[in-house]
Amino acid sequence: MTTLRVGGRTATATDRTHRPTLTSRAQIPTQPGPATPPRSHRILMLSWEFPPVLVGGLGRHVHALSVALVAAGHEVTVVTRHAEGAPLEEYVDGVRVVRAAEDPVTFPLATESLLAWTMAFNHTLTRAALRAVSTGGYDVIHAHDWLVAHTAMTLREHLDLPLVSTIHATEAGRHQGWLPEEMNRTIHGVEQWISTESTRVVVCSGYMRDEVTGLFGVPAGRVDVVPNGVEPHRWRVPASAVAQARARFAGDGPLVTFAGRLVYEKGVQHLLAGLPRLRERHPGLRAVIVGDGPYRGELEADVHRLGLADTVSLPGFLGGTDLPAVMAASDCFAVPSIYEPFGMVALEGAAAGAPLAVAETGGLAEIVEPGVTGVTFRPHDPEALTDAVHTLLADTDHARALARRARAMVHEKYGWAAIASRTASAYASAIAQAPAVAAERAAQQMAHGRPRLTVPEGNLLAAAGLR
Repeated sequence: MTTLRVGGRTATATDRTHRPTLTSRAQIPTQPGPATPPRSHRILMLSWEFPPVLVGGLGRHVHALSVALVAAGHEVTVVTRHAEGAPLEEYVDGVRVVRAAEDPVTFPLATESLLAWTMAFNHTLTRAALRAVSTGGYDVIHAHDWLVAHTAMTLREHLDLPLVSTIHATEAGRHQGWLPEEMNRTIHGVEQWISTESTRVVVCSGYMRDEVTGLFGVPAGRVDVVPNGVEPHRWRVPASAVAQARARFAGDGPLVTFAGRLVYEKGVQHLLAGLPRLRERHPGLRAVIVGDGPYRGELEADVHRLGLADTVSLPGFLGGTDLPAVMAASDCFAVPSIYEPFGMVALEGAAAGAPLAVAETGGLAEIVEPGVTGVTFRPHDPEALTDAVHTLLADTDHARALARRARAMVHEKYGWAAIASRTASAYASAIAQAPAVAAERAAQQMAHGRPRLTVPEGNLLAAAGLR
């Protein structure tokens, strides 16, 4: 009998909590019908996060995309990182999930050891993926970001399958064009490697398409722009929950909210810098900064330096209905990002019904239409941010009209069924183009050997004409 060790105990093949069951398997239609795509794909998806492992938005994206693909008639296996107490293998909403347990010799997941951790993780991820493919065939591999690149490349060569990669963000973009340390340069190199070796590259915005083509030299014809999606129902909460959130955070004044990972590029420092002036204009104003991350300490120091201890709350991560409730309770939901490849949190805020004030950067500029679905401001500019937030707080009727239009926009343009359909089209293109791309790659290697990737000096975004 096969045994699997999970969270310190042994699970057998008959342990239903640790093995998929046939009754939970997604039923793949054998004949196309009116609502079924004519070609169903078998997709092997790789991600370093998937519920219950959630670090940023990538895990939620992979979960929602894979579920929507299954609903459209495709067969999806997600190979991902194991979490303590989670099954090594199960079906989640029709998606087969295979989790890679950490090896006995562990590496800390920290900035200074990130590359070592990633290499160790890819070893166990590869073994888990090979375990998955031993029970069935696949048509395409879909890798999410650089952290799974080595597994993706191993599987591409081992299985001779087309590789589709989603580049959710770039290391150069996260650092405003600079690669300050050797680790940053290495990550950039891995991003370029997997991008150029993929048959198709998926990005979430036109801005990210320009980054991938400009930074990595991927031909624009091999890049598919597929926006992130949102589940609108998840962000609708009862009025009682909204009232509780407002009582907890707002006091008697207007409420400004931020939600996201607390890192420099999210621009929360600029929101804090603008709060003293906003407080003068709007007595009783309160702000809540939802989330956690490595920049939290610096932000807490800013709060005390600016005398905002009675104005700002930092409750950390909010789960369940708490986050959509505080969004819906907000008089302004601010997204002050310096770098934002897409801006998923803006869609989530809109789905919750919050008036949006967002920086004109990256994908955010493609989501929010100024004066129609929200207000915008220049990134890196606390004064412009302050004026934008003031616009919403000073005219609540106008702010709510913007919020209603933004919510309607989310329903019309960013449903996961449409996102899954566009992603499936990228798979179909990759499958059709794979022989030609492989032949071209082989001819280049025969003529010139394996290409060596070089990272140029200076600001990469400026050199690519992206700044």
